Amino acid sequence: MKLGSLSGFLLIFFLFSSGYAIDNNFSAADSKIEACVKVLKQISATPESHIPKELLQQTRGLGIFPGIINIGALVGIELGKGVILRRDGNSSNWTNPAFFSFRSGSLGFQVGAQSVDLILLFMDEAAIQRLLEENFILGVDASISAGPLGRDRSFDTNLKLESQILSYSKARGLFVGLSLTGGIIQPDDKANESFHGKNLSVQDILYDNAGVQSDNCRNLTEIVNSMTK
Repeated sequence: MKLGSLSGFLLIFFLFSSGYAIDNNFSAADSKIEACVKVLKQISATPESHIPKELLQQTRGLGIFPGIINIGALVGIELGKGVILRRDGNSSNWTNPAFFSFRSGSLGFQVGAQSVDLILLFMDEAAIQRLLEENFILGVDASISAGPLGRDRSFDTNLKLESQILSYSKARGLFVGLSLTGGIIQPDDKANESFHGKNLSVQDILYDNAGVQSDNCRNLTEIVNSMTK
């Protein structure tokens, strides 16, 4: 790799990783929820070429990570933040969103950076419960597969039964199934505290529906309800 290309990659990584590490405040956290709403509206706009409605109706949890930074050089790096909501098994109501961070790495040879939106469908309760731990490793703590596409497209029943999480990625306006084995999801404690208040755990938010609801938060739960019923 040329020195100039390597230097450019390091500069890109420094800029994005610095922004990734900035402390959260209520406004920044609320803006992240607003970005999640926009991602879900894009899914709803063209369901025939995106996530099957049948899967959305059966999911127990939904993760939305807008604007994940994907940087590629000798090593590919993905960094981002987003929210996860849980659907109660008895009432079918969705909880307030809890904030999480995502990071992953892979081998690669192309220098560059792009922003992608990540959607995770949690198909069983066990996968959501593992989110309460400090480090949740995709493919280790819960099985994960690239999700099928298309509203009317038939999909393998075994895929739904054997994969606890189905993943999707959108770049340049197109959704594709995505394999994320080895990716790490962690509670974003600073964002949760800034938005929902102190002394609330991720468990409080996802299992007791504790926390704050802003207008963006209500918009998010409204669109999730419309997509999953």
